Amino acid sequence: MDVAPLYTEIAEGPASGAAYWIHADDKVRLRVCLWKSKSADKGTVLLFPGRSEYIENHGRTAAALDKFGYATFVIDWRGQGLSDRLADDPMLGHVARFADYQKDVSAMIEVAQALDLPKPWYLLGHSMGACIGLRSLIAGLPAAACAFTAPMWGIKMSRLERVAAWPLSWAAQAVGKGHIFVPGFSRQPYVLKSPFQGNNMTHDPDMYQYWVNQARTQSDLLTGGPSMGWFFQALKECRSLSKMPSPNVPCVAFCGDDDAHVVVQAIHDRMAGWHHGSFTLVPDAKHELLFEAPDIRDPVLAEICNLFEEVGG
Repeated sequence: MDVAPLYTEIAEGPASGAAYWIHADDKVRLRVCLWKSKSADKGTVLLFPGRSEYIENHGRTAAALDKFGYATFVIDWRGQGLSDRLADDPMLGHVARFADYQKDVSAMIEVAQALDLPKPWYLLGHSMGACIGLRSLIAGLPAAACAFTAPMWGIKMSRLERVAAWPLSWAAQAVGKGHIFVPGFSRQPYVLKSPFQGNNMTHDPDMYQYWVNQARTQSDLLTGGPSMGWFFQALKECRSLSKMPSPNVPCVAFCGDDDAHVVVQAIHDRMAGWHHGSFTLVPDAKHELLFEAPDIRDPVLAEICNLFEEVGG
């Protein structure tokens, strides 16, 4: 492993942060980060970010987890953050196949083992990271418990959009147009084009400004809208996962009742049959629960860590 950049000033994570370059088995270069202080003696949280997110986004979450006694190990997925971009336009959020994210997970776990990260290991997945994480758990990811915020197990669309989504995204890939932006999206990152007022991510102006400040300070971390290829692959993955049984891993899941991105019913359906699993629909909360106001964010993190502590003993 080689040392990679970590923008500590904008991350506001624990002082112990260190980032590394690693490689997936298909040679894609990835960036991972470990925040581990001396007080982090209860285990390690494997943090799987959402689409277009990057390591520094989760510095404050890592700081909160550190106070609960957990180290945090987080990744920049291929195509975002400082990991290798996969399209000619580096601002395009693209992946060839959703299964490729599992190559990133495998590389991440290999490094976690090499670093001998404190056990037990726990999984915390947000949005697309929860979709990747569910697939990883089904495949045997060694997590003692898991938690998901706004899990992307279904993508929210209007009825008309849903009717058009499959044929249009399939056709785009079939004719070699998988590398174009999904209609309505562009190269411009969400937080740089959307003012706090009316945003669909959080009610907390401080957390939104934290995100905006990062975007303005380090533009190399940013990703714009998703590609048609990513969209088709995401639809396929959500459908495939919906047919699979839940893993035998204790789980808590949360979603805001004002979430504009994921299908709440898909979360209900999954969690209803999850042994030792629970789901909370959080009132007056938007998509980014870990960026929400303290009266929302703090109880969610506390409940997540309560589960981890209960399982860890």
